[in-house]
Amino acid sequence: MPHSVTLITTIAVSLGLALLMGLIANRLKLPVLVGYLAAGVILGSNTPGFVADMELSAQLAEIGVILLMFGVGLHFSLNDLLAVRRIALPGAIVQIVVATTFGAMVAVSWGWNLGVGIVFGVALSTASTVVLLRGLEQRGLLKSVNGSIAVGWLVVEDLAMVLVLVLLPPLAGWLGDNAGGPTGVSNSDLLTTLLLTFGKVAVFIALMLVVGKRVFPWLLWHVASTNSNELFILSVIAVAIGIAYGSAMLFGVSFALGAFFAGMVMRESALSHRAAQESLPLRDAFSVLFFVSVGMLFDPDVLVEQPLHVLATLGIIIIGKSLAAFLLVLAFRYPLNTALTVSASLAQIGEFSFILAALGVSLGLLPVEAQSLILAGAFISITLNPFVFRVIEPAQAWIRSRSNLARILERSDDPLAELPMTVASSHVTSHVVLVGYGRVGRLIGDALAERRLSFVVAEQNRELVEGLRKHGIHAVAGDAAEPAVLIQAHIARAAILVIAVPDTLRARRMIETARILNPPIEIIVRTHNEEEAALLRRESGGAVFMGEHELALSMTRHILEKITANK
Repeated sequence: MPHSVTLITTIAVSLGLALLMGLIANRLKLPVLVGYLAAGVILGSNTPGFVADMELSAQLAEIGVILLMFGVGLHFSLNDLLAVRRIALPGAIVQIVVATTFGAMVAVSWGWNLGVGIVFGVALSTASTVVLLRGLEQRGLLKSVNGSIAVGWLVVEDLAMVLVLVLLPPLAGWLGDNAGGPTGVSNSDLLTTLLLTFGKVAVFIALMLVVGKRVFPWLLWHVASTNSNELFILSVIAVAIGIAYGSAMLFGVSFALGAFFAGMVMRESALSHRAAQESLPLRDAFSVLFFVSVGMLFDPDVLVEQPLHVLATLGIIIIGKSLAAFLLVLAFRYPLNTALTVSASLAQIGEFSFILAALGVSLGLLPVEAQSLILAGAFISITLNPFVFRVIEPAQAWIRSRSNLARILERSDDPLAELPMTVASSHVTSHVVLVGYGRVGRLIGDALAERRLSFVVAEQNRELVEGLRKHGIHAVAGDAAEPAVLIQAHIARAAILVIAVPDTLRARRMIETARILNPPIEIIVRTHNEEEAALLRRESGGAVFMGEHELALSMTRHILEKITANK
């Protein structure tokens, strides 16, 4: 029986070419995302050769958006955000405003209207979650303080973009009035529309938080009890797509917002980690289709016909937005390295920009030319992002080689960067210097405090340092890989240095400083693998602890104690 194979053809060609271009991008040391976008450009109507079905690709991309946002919701941790809220919340909001202002100003200078400029600027203001997480992970920074700040910053950006996606349709008439689109929207009509939209969204959120928070975790447990892996995966995907579709049909909420809240309520289940893991392959596959479909919309002619417009767009993304983030982080008195890492992390745009651009075009708020510029900016900024990260260390060295500039940027007058003068000398003599106050460092600190042993914490997270000082614990803010931080922790008079952060490169710098200033000091280091452990043992001459090894020893000790007790 003859039947259409357009859907199969579109999926097969899209995934196959994405695989090929992704492999090429990987060999060139570029993010695989660049390869997926390039595959879309090749399959799009703006380049010669085979053209994929654009309508089907758009629907497949919508499923990709749903699963992407579901994944964002599953990984959204309010506690992680609260840990860096003082810098991430105001920093992200100010940076969005700055980038939007730059985008609007440039758009107006090109002869576009203010409404177009605002939507264009907002689309340039938010970074890609996928690119940022992969970039931090590849450099071992994801679990660091710098990584936590960058991720927290991005979470705020994502939440802001979710709000924009909710507000844009009801504001389309008012913005269209400024963009040469629909006119005649009165303030009362606008207020009514906004109130109605917020009312629908509020009802949806209330249902998700009150009902969904109980029903969906219960559903996961019920399905998991069947011991059927297929049913478990099916339940996760069905909930993600079902809630996204139902929220759009019943409450007028976007697929993206519905999927995001589906992930959030799923996170309440103890099985959320399994849900995230099991749904990952399907999520990745449809995410690839999403990026391929985005590439199909890109018109390469814009690079030739409007090179200055493309450069201006890139300037806002890579320079304007990053410079704003850099200055904001320094304004919150964080170290130079943190400012450079956060600004490099945000020097690109991605999935939310694509979603917002597509919505803007569908609502008549953005011309196709603006969408092409946004796509060009995303394509090039994602490609350049690994190189931007590589500039961090040379830039840091260059700044520090100029003492006046370094003095201004490093803010040596930071009150948290040194211990108060009121700290008694006895508390910083033969004491323990504890570097890092995360999950491991906190347990060590609690044990030392319980035994009334003197110790000083060196921690990059300024909010943690403030909290420790309020509880009477001596602490200094800064990167202990910098000699000045260990000097402020009185390393020269310490008996023991405990490095509770799993960063071998930084640990080696700390060991070097400690050995120069206090040769006989006892050094205790934490690491993750045998190679690093062997290297650190040679360099520190102290004790090196590896997580899995110590866990195995503890479990073995417990087993032997039980066997001995039962004899």
